[in-house]
Amino acid sequence: MQFTAPLKHNSVRIMLLGSGELGKEVAVEAQRLGVEVVAVDRYEGAPAHQVAHRSHVVNMQDTEAVLELIRREKPDYILPEIEAISIEALFRAEEEGFHVIPNADAVNKTMNRKNIRQFAAEELGLRTGPYRFVKTRAEMAEAAEALGYPCVVKPVMSSSGHGQSIMKSPDDLDASWEMAKEARGDASELIVEAFVDFDYEITMLTARNGNETVFCEPIGHIQRDGDYVFSWQPMQMSDLAKARSQEIAKAITDGLGGRGIFGVELFIKGDEVYFSEVSPRPHDTGMVTLITQSQSEFALHLRAVLGLPLGFTFYGGGASAAYKAKGHSSAPIVEVDESLFTDNSFVRVFGKPDSHPGRRLAVALVFDEPDAALEKARALIEKIGDR
Repeated sequence: MQFTAPLKHNSVRIMLLGSGELGKEVAVEAQRLGVEVVAVDRYEGAPAHQVAHRSHVVNMQDTEAVLELIRREKPDYILPEIEAISIEALFRAEEEGFHVIPNADAVNKTMNRKNIRQFAAEELGLRTGPYRFVKTRAEMAEAAEALGYPCVVKPVMSSSGHGQSIMKSPDDLDASWEMAKEARGDASELIVEAFVDFDYEITMLTARNGNETVFCEPIGHIQRDGDYVFSWQPMQMSDLAKARSQEIAKAITDGLGGRGIFGVELFIKGDEVYFSEVSPRPHDTGMVTLITQSQSEFALHLRAVLGLPLGFTFYGGGASAAYKAKGHSSAPIVEVDESLFTDNSFVRVFGKPDSHPGRRLAVALVFDEPDAALEKARALIEKIGDR
């Protein structure tokens, strides 16, 4: 492959649609290969803006605004990094010859829980838990009664767990209905899912470059309010469950097609595996790969986009812990105890320009056997604060 220098007439150029902490790591990997980076987000000073060659602020749900920017920048590859993007803009850009990663149809399917659930369960025949789609509170109540309590409610379009809740009884109907309106995306339709009696859930990071598919070691994780707080790698599981997880991950990513890394979320019960969701981009739980692998999920994503070989070395077990802001600030200060920087642990601070309670500002990473790493990560995250 030929490599170029950025800011030249023949530069290889990527456009990030979404410039948060995950996009920032992709931008850094692109910089290492001389790839020109254009970072786009809805607010000024987003993390990837800070390391890109050029940055833009635009309403990414405004079809014409996104298309105008794509036509002006003429990227070789468009990398959607969040769900809240105009899918029409991506389809039209693809029709005009631009390369959307992995492709516009895959982004369309995965950004909408109705599309991806029907695709996985009804077209590909993958095992999922029972579910129903609803548009009114009455329909939600009816679905909950049919599926049984507890059950999970999610907007069909949202990100980072926004709008997601668990209903344990009919007393939770009103709260779940109101919470769904907080979605980052479209809350006009919801999915109500039967609560799968699973032992644990994993992320199976799956990378495709057009010639091969590779899997990272399975990642275990803990979520609160639908958002990740801890992850560790590898998740201990039976060889059969791991093989079945890889089979499902390959089936869904083959079905979606295209290049890049996919975060395939799965529920595991014994040796049985249930498909949950998939994101066609780096996954927040995969930040643990910054310390466990020779090529992080971000490096693998960039390699896959460019069609490069996907080989990597898994160094060993590790864990990550997300730090979330405690308060509001227009110029946040993240206070990190020096003890977090050791020979087997460190912190990544995202550099977000403002903060509010619950906003992810940093991640602590630990290299150790998974159980020990998770215990250390839990302790270390308590030594971070913000103001």
